[in-house]
Amino acid sequence: MPAPDILARPLDSRPALGHVNLMIDTFIANASVEDLRSIMRNLLATGPPGLCPAFTNAARSRLRQTGAKSIPNPYNLFQRQTRDCDAAPLPQLYDTLTRARSLYGAGLGFSSLTLLSQVVRATIGLRWEEDGDMADILAVIDADIGQAIQAGLHIFDNNTRSLSTASQSSKEEIEGARVSDFSSAREAAQDLRRAVNESLADVKLWGGDFPYERALASLQCWKF
Repeated sequence: MPAPDILARPLDSRPALGHVNLMIDTFIANASVEDLRSIMRNLLATGPPGLCPAFTNAARSRLRQTGAKSIPNPYNLFQRQTRDCDAAPLPQLYDTLTRARSLYGAGLGFSSLTLLSQVVRATIGLRWEEDGDMADILAVIDADIGQAIQAGLHIFDNNTRSLSTASQSSKEEIEGARVSDFSSAREAAQDLRRAVNESLADVKLWGGDFPYERALASLQCWKF
């Protein structure tokens, strides 16, 4: 009988010393993603009032270090339609949307707008059916743009000690003094506005159903 295969221990399962308790770090290195998410949500909901701001500050710092706002190649986001197949999303699109959600979820709304502008431009020249799968993913993108502009902020309620949702937008990124370069922030918003308007013009040419109505309405009302 052959000897059983011995799986090599993943490198990331070893505890990193010097920054948190050894046993806690061992748990973090080996826990499942779902377990960590559940623990973090519970901790943020029940911890002291300063915990949520500290968490979002750490999240923003991490996202800046990891290059989450790196610009995707628009030609890698969608499969273009041919005579034999319809336009369709590619895996890199979902990766880009995940990165955009991480950014606006952590309060880096303007950085997420840069990614979403590229996503919108990648749809220019594509064709889709009104009720098809492509229309469905475009509706998701429209919702993401709306969230990036008008994102949900989790506020810790000292009285109920629970997470509640309040209305926050990229405008409040400015009000929160988290924007150090106003010209870059303004350009990110203007570039998204241009991309949405270019998409609108393109869709009108072929008589399609414009997918970014929510984004267009939000951008038309947004001045800063």
